[in-house]
Amino acid sequence: MTVLERQRNTVPRSGTRRRGSPRGSKWTPYLFMAPAAVFILVFQGVPLVQEIFLSFTRTSLLNPTRSTWVGLDNYTRIFGDEDFHRTLLTTFIYVIACVVGSVGAGLAVALLLNRGFRGRGWARALVTIPWAAPGIAVALIATWMLNPDYGIVNRFLETIGLGVPGGAILDSPRYALPAILATTIWQLFPFTSVVLLSALQAVPPHLTEAAMMDGAGRWWTFRAVTWQVIKPTIGLLALLMTIWSLRRFELIWLMTKGGPVGATETLVIDLYSQAFDSKQLGSAAAIGMVGVVVSLIVIAGSRFVARAAEREAR
Repeated sequence: MTVLERQRNTVPRSGTRRRGSPRGSKWTPYLFMAPAAVFILVFQGVPLVQEIFLSFTRTSLLNPTRSTWVGLDNYTRIFGDEDFHRTLLTTFIYVIACVVGSVGAGLAVALLLNRGFRGRGWARALVTIPWAAPGIAVALIATWMLNPDYGIVNRFLETIGLGVPGGAILDSPRYALPAILATTIWQLFPFTSVVLLSALQAVPPHLTEAAMMDGAGRWWTFRAVTWQVIKPTIGLLALLMTIWSLRRFELIWLMTKGGPVGATETLVIDLYSQAFDSKQLGSAAAIGMVGVVVSLIVIAGSRFVARAAEREAR
C-alpha cells in the first residue's frame, strides 16, 4: 500500500451523515393539526354524539339524569306536528331571504364603494358599523324603532301612506317576519360588502378596459369579466350566510320570541322553546338534529355546485 492510499484511509470522511429534510417529517402536518382536531373532537364531536343519543330518549329538563329510550318517537311526533311544518317553512323563508338580501345588498354597496369618490375611506369605515354592533344591541335598537307609540319606522310609513294599523309591526303575523328579515339583512350586509369589495379589487383592470374598448357596456362587462372573478367569493358568502341564518337566535328571540302566533319561529327558536319552556330535552335534541341534517345538506349542495363550476371552467 502506497503512502497516498494510507493517507486516504486515515483521513476522516466528512459530509457522509444524512441531514434531515428541511421540510421535516411526514408527520409534521398532522402534529400541527392535532390541537385543532382534539378541540373539535372534545367540544363538538362528543356533544354531537350525546345529542344524537338524547334525541332517541324521553328526557325532562327537571330530571335530566333519568331518561327513557323511545327510539324514533320524538322524530315521529315533531314531523307529524303541523306547527313544526310551519317552523320549517319559516326557517327556509328566513334563510333564503337573508342570503339573497345580504349578498345582494353587499354586492350593490361593494360596487359603489369600489368607485373613486371623495370620502370613500370614511364610507368604507362607516358601512361596517352594523356588523360591528352586538346582536343584542341591534335587536334592542330595532325594537325601539318599530315601537307602535314612538317608533320612527311606523311614523315614516304613516307619512307615505303605508302605516300599519295600530303601528304594532312586531305584533302582526303579517309584518313581523319582514321586520325581522330587514333587521337581519341590515346587520349582515356590511360583512358581505367588505368581502366582495376585496374580491372586486382583485379583478384585473386590463380585462375590464379591454371589454370596454370592444364596445361592451357596463352590464356586459360586469357579466363577462367581473362576475367570473367574484363568483367563487359569492358562493362562499352564500354558504356562510346560510349557516349563520340557520343559527340566528338572539335577534329573533329578543324582538318577537318566535311570535306572534309562531310567525317568526325558526328551528333554533323551536329548539329553545322545547328545551326550556316545555322542558322536553329529547324533543329539543331531535329538532337540533334536523337542523344539523339541513346544514349538512346545504354544505353538500354547495360543494356539488362548486365542483360543477370548476368542471365548466376547465
